[in-house]
Amino acid sequence: MVKTRLCEILGIKHPIFQAGMGPFSNNKLCIATANAGVLGLLSTSGLNSRESQKVIFDHFCTTGGADPEVDDDETILRKIFRQTYNGVKDKNGVFGVNVMVSMEMKDLANKIINTAIACRNEEPDLQNNFKVVFTSAGDPMGWGDKIKGAGFKWIHVVPSVKGAERCRKAGVDIIVASGHEGGFHTSWEPVHSMVLLPAVVEAMAPYNVPVVGAGGFCDGKSLVAALALGAVGVQMGTRFLATEESDFAQTWKEGIINAGDRDTLVARGFVGPARWIKTPRSQLHQENTLKLAPGLFLGKPDDPTSDSAKELMAFEREGMRAVYHGDKEKALIAGGECAQRVNSLLKVQDLVDGIVTEATDIIARMPKTYL
Repeated sequence: MVKTRLCEILGIKHPIFQAGMGPFSNNKLCIATANAGVLGLLSTSGLNSRESQKVIFDHFCTTGGADPEVDDDETILRKIFRQTYNGVKDKNGVFGVNVMVSMEMKDLANKIINTAIACRNEEPDLQNNFKVVFTSAGDPMGWGDKIKGAGFKWIHVVPSVKGAERCRKAGVDIIVASGHEGGFHTSWEPVHSMVLLPAVVEAMAPYNVPVVGAGGFCDGKSLVAALALGAVGVQMGTRFLATEESDFAQTWKEGIINAGDRDTLVARGFVGPARWIKTPRSQLHQENTLKLAPGLFLGKPDDPTSDSAKELMAFEREGMRAVYHGDKEKALIAGGECAQRVNSLLKVQDLVDGIVTEATDIIARMPKTYL
């Protein structure tokens, strides 16, 4: 058993987060991970796909027990929150919701957070399990009063020490330091976890702000490494995506499992750089990114309203639809560098048990092996 301050703060058994991955839903995965004793995080990015990506929007709704043809956004969220609560309450699982707070997502972010607050106020039993609002892809300033004022624990993810300082000033409860090796949306600067995580830990230590590592973590070995670097736990996305209970399409799961050594690349994503599993299709996307949006490789965002950006986004949307329909020729599959170390499709409980057992064994052996 591995316990840290994170377990006490959130009421979870193990110091592990399941990332709130999109664009497809992870409604069923969140229930499975919460019941396995880690923090489960619901994705909400699919809610923004009603007009642009009906396949993704429908998947987001139906896996959450909602009707994409009838329900409005608030009703969809309410049904998802209620379904998740019903799925975890018997095992006292803890879950939260991931909310992107970039400027272009501000209206939707407010809608999601307001609905989460209303649900907890109307049904107080939810407060025992629905404990976290996790914000990402934007500035944390200005969100604290609403989130913490409603009784949620507030977590925000950053790719830099500068971002962590911003979180501290905003009043974030827990900071996730996300290294460049992470999957899908990744930072503009290639600072990896081995450098980023201890730097953020050291910067936050005087203020007693707990830090969780993300990017490259997938097993007991990497969990122990994060703890040695000063983290109170880890967030895992790619590893949890490739599980039996994951809502993601089988084509996506197989892409993770089949990835080998050096089998990821960075090209344009929906909101900046993204890490993709290396395939002929993603290599073409990388080539197109170099031609149409070269600034991405220089830390310079393109104009999302330009013809070049629209062409790249259309290519990505086609890739997402292809994943859903099992078209491996056109599929674009996001994944972290740790995909090369993911070789099997496990049940979530078995995965978590294996990670914790491995970490416990390593920690127990350390005094005999290294001292």
